[in-house]
Amino acid sequence: MNFSATAPLNNTSTYSVGFAIKKLTRLLGPVGIILHFYVYALVLLSISRLALIVWQAERTLAEDSWPQILLNGLRIDISVLSYLFIIPVLVTCIALFFNSNKETLRIFIKIWLITAVTALVFFEAITPTFILEYDLRPNRLFIEYLIYPKEVCAMLFTGYKVEIISCLIIIALAIKFLTKLFNTHWQASTNLPRKYKAALAIVLILMCALGARGTLQHRPINPAMMAFSTDHLVNELTLNSLYSTLFALKQMQLEMSSADFYGDMPFEEALAQVQQASNLAPEQYLNKEVPTQAFHQASYKGKPKNIVILLQESLGARYVGALGGLPLSPSLDKLMTEGWNLTNLYATGTRSVRGIEAITTGFLPTTSRSVVKLGKSQNNFFTIADFLQKQNYHTQFIYGGESHFDNMKSFFLGNGFADIVDHPKFNKIAFEGSWGASDEDLYIQAHQEFTQLAHNDQPFFSLVFTSSNHTPYEFPDGKIDLYDKDKNTRNNAAKYADYALGAFFEKAKKSNYWENTIFLIVADHDSRVAGAELVPIQNFHIPAVFIGEGIEAKKDIRLTSQIDLAPTLLSLAGISGDHPMLGHDLTQEIPDNKLRALMQYDKNFAYITNTNKVFLQPDKEALVIGKNTLPEDEKKSLITRVKAHAILGSKLYQNQDYK
Repeated sequence: MNFSATAPLNNTSTYSVGFAIKKLTRLLGPVGIILHFYVYALVLLSISRLALIVWQAERTLAEDSWPQILLNGLRIDISVLSYLFIIPVLVTCIALFFNSNKETLRIFIKIWLITAVTALVFFEAITPTFILEYDLRPNRLFIEYLIYPKEVCAMLFTGYKVEIISCLIIIALAIKFLTKLFNTHWQASTNLPRKYKAALAIVLILMCALGARGTLQHRPINPAMMAFSTDHLVNELTLNSLYSTLFALKQMQLEMSSADFYGDMPFEEALAQVQQASNLAPEQYLNKEVPTQAFHQASYKGKPKNIVILLQESLGARYVGALGGLPLSPSLDKLMTEGWNLTNLYATGTRSVRGIEAITTGFLPTTSRSVVKLGKSQNNFFTIADFLQKQNYHTQFIYGGESHFDNMKSFFLGNGFADIVDHPKFNKIAFEGSWGASDEDLYIQAHQEFTQLAHNDQPFFSLVFTSSNHTPYEFPDGKIDLYDKDKNTRNNAAKYADYALGAFFEKAKKSNYWENTIFLIVADHDSRVAGAELVPIQNFHIPAVFIGEGIEAKKDIRLTSQIDLAPTLLSLAGISGDHPMLGHDLTQEIPDNKLRALMQYDKNFAYITNTNKVFLQPDKEALVIGKNTLPEDEKKSLITRVKAHAILGSKLYQNQDYK
C-alpha cells in the first residue's frame, strides 16, 4: 500500500487548520486566549467525567446512563465556564474598546485564567478520593473540613500521602501547561474596526450569560434539573466538582438554624420536650441514632392499601365553600361529605416546598429553607416514599411541569421516589400553560398510571402535584362558568382546579384501583399570606380530606397540622413500622392538651393550641396570647415547649438524625 500520496495531504490539512486557528487568534486579539482556555477547560472536564464513568462502570452502565451523564455534564460545564470567564470577557471587551493598558490587561487575564482552570483541575484531581470516602463529589463536607485545618491536615498527611503528592504533581503540571498555553497564544491587540469590537463584545457577553443560565426555562440550570437517576452518585457525575462545591456553599448560607433566631436550647432538652408533646410515651423512643424514631402501629389491620396524595396548589380555606370560603369548590365540598374531613387544619408554611416537606417527611418547620432544597437532605433523609419503598411499594411523583422546579426532582430521587412522571413523560397534553400541563391533563395521566399499576400485585404510593391554580392562572376555555368576569384570575383558576379534581374522582370511583386506595386531598399552602399579625394564622387554614373505600364519612373539628397527615395516612393504609415522624396519628385519640398547629412565617414561628397562641420572633421575648392569663410557671413551660418545636428540626437536620 502506498502511503506517500496521502502524507502531503495530511500535512497540508494540519497546517491549514493550525494557520486558521492562529489567524482567528490574531483577529480576536486578547479574546482569543479566553476562547483557548474555555475549550481546553471543557475538554478537561469531559475527560475527567468520562474517566469517572468508566471507573464507576458497574453503576453507570447498569442503567445505561452514561450518555445522559455526558450530555447533562456538558451543560453544567458550559454553565460553570461561562460564569468563570464572563469577568475576563467583560474586562477584555472594555479594554479593547477604550484601548486600555495592554500589559495590565495581560497580567490580569493571565492570573484569572490560570487560577480558574487550575481550580477546576484541583477539584477534579481530588474527586476520586472523595468518592471513595463519601460516594459523592466534593460538596459541603469539603467546606466544613476547612473549619478544622489542624485536624484535617493531620488526617491528610497521615492517611493520604500518595493522594496529596499526586494532586500536587497534577497541579504543578497544569500550571506549567497553562502558562505555556497563555504565553504561546496571547495577542495583545486586534485590528478589528471599532464597530466590530462592539459587536464582538455584545455577542460574547450574551453567549456567556446564556451559557451561564444553561437553559431558556423558568429557572437557571441546577443539579435538580440534571438529576435523572435514583443512584445519587450517577446524578453527581453529571456535575463537576467545582460546581458541586460552590453550590453546596450557596446552600449552606440558607441553613440558618432556628436557634440563631430564638435562642439555643440543649438538644436533649428540645428532644425531650417534643417527645413529651407527642402522643407516644417517652420510653417508646429507643433508637439513639434516630432520636425521634419510634414504632407506630397502624389502625387498619387488613392488606396494605395504595396511597395517593393529591396536593392542591395554593388552595387556602378561603376558596373552599365547605370551610366558609368562596363558592368555588363544589367538587371538593361534595368529596368532604363523603370522606374524613379535617376542618381545622393548618399549613406549616407559605411555599409549596414547605408543604411538600410537611406532607412527605413529617418534618418540623424551621427558619431555614425547606429540606427539599437543602444540601444535607438530598439523600438518606426520611420520606414516606422511602419508608413505603422498603415495604415493597412502588413510589411515584406526578407533576405537569418540570419536576426539577424547586429542586423537587433531586430531593425525591434521592429519598425514595423511584418513578418521576413529569411534563416530558406525559402521554398527551391537551392544554399547556406556563407551568406545564393543565390539571385535567395531569389527572388523566395519573388515572392512566394508577390503572396500570393496579394490574400488579405490588401496592403503590403516588404524590400528584397540581399547578393550574398558580399565577398566571391559565386553563382551557369552556370548562367552567367564570366566577370573575376576566378569565385569568385566581378565583377562576381555583374553580377550574376544583372542576378537574371532580372529573378525576368520577373516573377513579369506577376504576380498578378505587377499592384498594386511600386518597388524601390537601393543599400545600394558601395562595397569599399577608397581614399585620406576626403570623397571619387565618391565611394558613387549608382543606384536607381522606377518602376511599372503607373511609368513614365524618367531620373532624380537631386542631391539626400538616405534619399529622403522613402518620395518619400510613395508619389508614395499614402500614406499621419504625419511623421518625413526630406528627399525630389522627386515627388515635389525641388529648386536647396535645392538639396543636405549627406555622413558620419568614423568621416568625407560631404554635397554636385550643386555648393559646405563642409567637416566637428573632431576638425578642415570646408573645403568648390566650383566652385566659396563664400563671407564670405555666406560661414559661409553654414557651419552652414551643421553643423546642421551633429549633429541634434545625438540630435534627444539622446532625443528620432524621432518617
